[in-house]
Amino acid sequence: MHGPIGEVIQFIDLNAYTIAFLFLVGFIGGLVSGFIGSGGAFVLTPGMMSLGVPGTVAVASNMCHKFPKALVGAIKRYKYGQVDIKLGLIMGVFAEIGVQAGIIVQKRILDTWGQAGSNLYVSLIFVLVLVTVGSFVMRDAMRMKRSRTEVDSGPNIAKRLQQIELWPMIEVKAANLRISVWFLIPVALATGMLAATIAVGGFIGVPGLMYIVGVTSIVASATELVVAFVMGLGGTLVWAYYGMVDIRLVLIILAGSLFGVQLGAIGTTYVKEYMVKYVMAMIMLIVAVSRFLALPRYLNELHLIAIDDFLVGIMNKMSFGIMCLALLIGASIILTSLFKARRLERAATGLA
Repeated sequence: MHGPIGEVIQFIDLNAYTIAFLFLVGFIGGLVSGFIGSGGAFVLTPGMMSLGVPGTVAVASNMCHKFPKALVGAIKRYKYGQVDIKLGLIMGVFAEIGVQAGIIVQKRILDTWGQAGSNLYVSLIFVLVLVTVGSFVMRDAMRMKRSRTEVDSGPNIAKRLQQIELWPMIEVKAANLRISVWFLIPVALATGMLAATIAVGGFIGVPGLMYIVGVTSIVASATELVVAFVMGLGGTLVWAYYGMVDIRLVLIILAGSLFGVQLGAIGTTYVKEYMVKYVMAMIMLIVAVSRFLALPRYLNELHLIAIDDFLVGIMNKMSFGIMCLALLIGASIILTSLFKARRLERAATGLA
């Protein structure tokens, strides 16, 4: 194939229903973002695509809304002593290089296979990353819950890397450890590349900080917000140059996100550490199913398979329904954990 397939419609029409849905998606995306440190784009990008927003526009608009929201979340969690600014800025600089590489790949796919090819690419990456990372994090959360302990000195690989003295070294005060900058670079590059591909850097950034660097999930999720700010700012400028940012979507989801991210950030101070991982994994795996059910539509549009339009329509509706289920479950777990913990705290204060 030597050119775009079909007509590319960049921007969708907005009505009361789509505006309300996008605001709700933005709120829950912000809630998840403040709670687990990811930009929440693994909720936002599929949510927008389920309304018919092209994959590249969804990614670009998410990246645009991400950096102000990430800044708000980072400042909030810095006050709780959870952010390591130096680590975040170093990761952010190298992640920005990955962002630029990822945008080049996205643009080439769009120019070669059209919007259907781009949507298929974004969805496939989503499914692969969500299932892989979600399964790993879920297993770790279940292990932590069984152990009934918050003491986590870090995985074995992180301990080994911390023992290697390879200049330059960086001290992570928030996690009380030292590690070579050279071990941060691959994690940062992968974070940026993935952020430009599906607008989700936290999938790599947060687990990378936990399992490669060795910081706790609380510090990892907070510090990744600094990385997200740096990546989002640089990536937005490039995507805007290509005309892929829909400022209407940005403002709607940002309005919901800025409110949600505050609650999510507060929630991390009240819940057990394994709960952060549990919520992250639960939402990832449900959203993976939603994106998987959307694949036949794009394969049909590219004429790679032949499925009845009625069946494709049913699968699209199922995909949208499961996406809504993921939003509701994620929000319910976070808010329930927050209110339950605050109620227990008040009760303990009253007895003291």
